[in-house]
Amino acid sequence: MRIAKTAAATLLITGSFLASASGLLAAQCGNTSAGFSNWVEQFKVEAVSKGLNARLVDQVMSTVNYNRPTISADRGQKSFKLSFDSFMKKRGGSTIISKGKRMKSANAALFSRIEKQYGVPAGPLIAIWGMETGFGGFLGNQHTLSAVATLSYDCRRSAFFTDQLYAAIQLVGDRSLSLQARGAAHGEIGQTQFLPRNVVKFGVDGDRDGRIDLVRSRADALASTANFLRGHGWRAGAGYQPGQPNFAALQGWNAATVYQQAIAYIGAQIDGN
Repeated sequence: MRIAKTAAATLLITGSFLASASGLLAAQCGNTSAGFSNWVEQFKVEAVSKGLNARLVDQVMSTVNYNRPTISADRGQKSFKLSFDSFMKKRGGSTIISKGKRMKSANAALFSRIEKQYGVPAGPLIAIWGMETGFGGFLGNQHTLSAVATLSYDCRRSAFFTDQLYAAIQLVGDRSLSLQARGAAHGEIGQTQFLPRNVVKFGVDGDRDGRIDLVRSRADALASTANFLRGHGWRAGAGYQPGQPNFAALQGWNAATVYQQAIAYIGAQIDGN
């Protein structure tokens, strides 16, 4: 029996197929390593369907592995539950303050230029710099792309880190991130530990050499951090202690209250407030 297809029927069938296919394109998250390799293949199809270059996606995803240290770190962030005094002791707050004052003096012209451009004084920038990486002393030892891909696959915060993975792929395509780059356990990059999407949104060329390098350039890292805070509502000249206008921008940096308080306290000690 022959069945004549009208144009409307063809469109209906095609539309139904595409709707069904789009549902299949979403990579399925998982909570163990068992499904990671299948997820990688699903993600590659999903990423290309969203317009990413197939060769670039394949290049990036061929480097990633399920990263157990990332999962361990993501499940064990206990320091954010400490009291303020315990947190400061664990993070070496007094050392950050004393060294931070020296760093402010040694980089006075840089911090002056950053404050003039972004309205953010040295103190909170140095507090973040010191707490995140010990002033660039240790940036992390985890493969950045594997860390981000693992958290994209993991069901706990899959949507958030899938966006970070898209941003990381963009950075690789722009040659702003190496395929072999290593950093913190959640995929943070550089001397003040930017997630990939924040590099895309807030990264700036602080040393004016024509490229953004948050790993090797302290000027880029610190200017980008100031740009991040300004992008989260920082107002030049306003206070940044709890209850003051700019404390909300510090809340944008890290969701843990004790971390926000530490930035404010350390920053004030360095700024002499």
